[in-house]
Amino acid sequence: MTLKHELKTWPEAFQAVWEGRKSYELRLDDRGYLVGDALVLLEWDPVTELYSKREIGADITYITKSGDYPGLESGYVVLGLFVKSKRKPVRGPS
Repeated sequence: MTLKHELKTWPEAFQAVWEGRKSYELRLDDRGYLVGDALVLLEWDPVTELYSKREIGADITYITKSGDYPGLESGYVVLGLFVKSKRKPVRGPS
């Protein structure tokens, strides 16, 4: 059974995925991520503590766990991503 995970993502990392420069997420391994699970990356500004309403939909294609690779801190995973969709907020008339 695949799951959908909604994740706060800080602007710099979010923008890199949005532009196609970053194809992975480094995350705390606290959700039981599995290959095939869906991610919804939600752009979150830690300064204003607000969401931008931009979203990226992606599937997990690969997982590296802390025990699989020396140097990856215990309790963390690297999630390989396949981006499927991007959504910007719709602006109303000015």
